[in-house]
Amino acid sequence: MKVLIVTETFLPSTDGIVTRLCKAIEYMLSVGHTVKVIAPDLGITSYKGAEVIGVKSFKLPLYRFRKWSLPSKIVGEVIDDFMPDVIHAVNPTLLATSGVYYAKQRNISLVCSYHTHLPKYLSHYHLDNRLTRKGLWNFIRYQHRDANVNLCTSEAMYEVLSSQSINNLSVLRRGVDLEERHPRYKSETMRNTLTQNKPDKKLLVFIGRLAPEKEIHKLKPLMEARDDIALAIIGDGPAKDSLCTIFEGTHTLFTGFMHGEQLSKAFASADAFIFPSVSETLGLVILEGMASGLPVIAAESGPTCEQIEHLKTGIIYDGNDLDSLIKAVSYLDDDDVMKCLKQNARKEAMRYSWENASLELIQYYERAIENQYLSNLIYKIKRDLCHR
Repeated sequence: MKVLIVTETFLPSTDGIVTRLCKAIEYMLSVGHTVKVIAPDLGITSYKGAEVIGVKSFKLPLYRFRKWSLPSKIVGEVIDDFMPDVIHAVNPTLLATSGVYYAKQRNISLVCSYHTHLPKYLSHYHLDNRLTRKGLWNFIRYQHRDANVNLCTSEAMYEVLSSQSINNLSVLRRGVDLEERHPRYKSETMRNTLTQNKPDKKLLVFIGRLAPEKEIHKLKPLMEARDDIALAIIGDGPAKDSLCTIFEGTHTLFTGFMHGEQLSKAFASADAFIFPSVSETLGLVILEGMASGLPVIAAESGPTCEQIEHLKTGIIYDGNDLDSLIKAVSYLDDDDVMKCLKQNARKEAMRYSWENASLELIQYYERAIENQYLSNLIYKIKRDLCHR
């Protein structure tokens, strides 16, 4: 099978979308499929043998931390040269809308996947009004309406998208690297670093993009309420400067990005992973924390509750209630509860592998090809009947 992935984000960016794509590409290549990727030009030309074609990129005024690419005729040129069996438009918003357009124009099987819940982001960027929300949903429906298969990352998002009349919808299995995220990476040296040489403090880590929709600022009152907590915020993003100001005077460390073994150690060396965002379509980082043997303390949302069972594999709190957050963190003081949560979290994560998730994605590609074949056949029959 020849697969063309057109995506709004790829390496060297690090987020759940890129992680999922990289693991899928690795698996597809390993079983004999051919893959090409079209993405904003960030200097990457190949990945594990898959060609990466960069499109001229730029920064948006509202989100200057990363680069984006506009829809491009390059996508059509690559399609004509590569002749893919299926096109996967990942989060079609700008560049990936070209994948949608040319798939329809060239009559090629199309898979669209929804990873970023843009309507939920509007309020964080002071754009949330009835007209903007309606227009955004109309745009999303238009991009997904002709896909042979539409994919989302959680049952909660399935319900949301279904309610917006997006059809041919399925939930894509989640996955985690069980070797790269493992309790064995626990490191006293890393713990000393992340606690700023106060290893006896309870260490919470947040790992991800630093942006308003992540709601990291809501952790500030917790840090003021408990002086025995150390918070390590690992990552970077457009909200970093404001967050540094907000958390000034608290025992909070901003590390910037970490990768590879350093990131594995950061996960495994904490007491818990903290996840205050309620705007995620899934939040793969939750599963990474669990695989590292951490209980995840997470604000309540549909996608989050699909991954965490309260007081069994993690702790759920009300993201708008400080007392609820403080109570959730208080479980760190109970050694028996923590031991049970850590064991259960790792056990739960072991149910998910990237191999199974990637195999399922290939099956969706195959379904899209079958659906496109049937659609073409029905069109041909109707056309022939009209000409009789």
